[in-house]
Amino acid sequence: MAEDVAHHLTPEHPAGVPVIKAGYDPRLTNDDLAPLAEQKWGTYNIFAFWMSDVHSVGGYVTAGSLFALGLTSWQVLVSLVVGIVIVQFFCNLVAKPSQVAGVPYPVICRAPFGVRGANIPAIIRGAIAVAWYGIQTYLASAALDIVLVRLFDGLAPYADAGQYGFLGLSYLGWGTYALLWVLQAAVFWMGMESIRRFIDFCGPAVYVVMFLLCGYLLWKSEWHVSLNLSSENLTGWSVVTTMLSAIALVVSYFSGPMLNFGDFSRYGRSFDAVKRGNFLGLPVNFLVFSLLTVLTAAATLPVFGELITDPVETVSRIDNTFAIVLGALTFTTATIGINIVANFISPAFDFSNVNPQKISWRAGGMIAAVGSVLLTPWNWYDNADAIQYTLGVLGALIGPLFGVLIADYYLVRREHVVVDDLFTMSPDGKYWYVGGYNPDAVLATAIAGAFSIASVVIPSVTGSGGWVSDFSWFIGCALGFVAYFGLAGRPGSATQQALAGADH
Repeated sequence: MAEDVAHHLTPEHPAGVPVIKAGYDPRLTNDDLAPLAEQKWGTYNIFAFWMSDVHSVGGYVTAGSLFALGLTSWQVLVSLVVGIVIVQFFCNLVAKPSQVAGVPYPVICRAPFGVRGANIPAIIRGAIAVAWYGIQTYLASAALDIVLVRLFDGLAPYADAGQYGFLGLSYLGWGTYALLWVLQAAVFWMGMESIRRFIDFCGPAVYVVMFLLCGYLLWKSEWHVSLNLSSENLTGWSVVTTMLSAIALVVSYFSGPMLNFGDFSRYGRSFDAVKRGNFLGLPVNFLVFSLLTVLTAAATLPVFGELITDPVETVSRIDNTFAIVLGALTFTTATIGINIVANFISPAFDFSNVNPQKISWRAGGMIAAVGSVLLTPWNWYDNADAIQYTLGVLGALIGPLFGVLIADYYLVRREHVVVDDLFTMSPDGKYWYVGGYNPDAVLATAIAGAFSIASVVIPSVTGSGGWVSDFSWFIGCALGFVAYFGLAGRPGSATQQALAGADH
């Protein structure tokens, strides 16, 4: 590999300052995918990243829902702690290869999958993110509709798709969806440094409003709240199985950001800084957020006479226009933050990886944004079967992709990646394998994916054993890990031949 290093861009470039060596193949390289010359993110930036990921309407509802499974407060607390510690452990695992190499997820995947085969996990991950990007934008717009109708009664007919609407969405819904779509695209278009500043502000801002909301509701309830938010009374083995399902729910909720985390850990100035940020942003932050969420939800019972787990609806019930507007703006900002972090940046890298010279990071992001509208996510969200069989099936593949990457980096390559070879199409490159594809990784993903998909589809078709689908991520991850390690370890396998070539 040539040792000439070219610094092509300014620090304001969306993906930082790239290091592109003269021997890098343009079919694998652009300014967004190349290794970074300088990694600047510290502990707080990673901490703020997780605050933006956690502090959302979805995170609020998920945390609150665990208290409605029939578990006592301490059982839910244990489930949350165990679940989020598992998430932290896996995030640290997936963070290291990208942080050390300074490259995003689809590029580091060239090591196990091959320089061409990496497009397989990239396209799978991109498709999942585009679908969820549209759904999250729609849910945020629907929440904004509720607030606007609450403030302006005359808008009520325009919020009804049956009276005023087309393609299944009301006129008001189209307006709020378009507004959020443009706002998210604008933040994204300004580049990664602007996104970093946005998420640095976003998480703490949501905390301030949530503390105010919680304090107000506790005061209105005269501090008489019960943390037992379920009428069920679980005993014996049912407590254990429900706690395991709650733990799996927490891990599954974060499965997308876990797989995507390499796209952000690449900016970390050191792996230790990333680990510290993960500790503060996951166990510490998630517990505080969960307790705050539960106290707020519990206070809605005495204040409004019913349990409300949607924070936007809670805010809309407050008889104060300023509080409604502040709450709506805050939770809209929070949703924009998590959507950009979890579902916008990652497909931007994924689609750019498919054709680096024709698709930049910004172009990849806009492909994802346009695709999210063409899917008409409001129709998807209202169609339970579509979500179950499409997003559920695609989501089941996240576990296998995770397992293959972790097995390859830690067990097969012993934490050693030759960064320059991630950007060469030469048959002598360490990640060329067979025509640019590693059959071991592809087959391992197919085997593990078949089982994880079956764990989602079969229970829903047969109507039995539904608990199995709660663990589809674990099933896929474990099988992907074992299958790849077994296939890659065979004498004469494509992986072994590549490793042997690296030794000569």
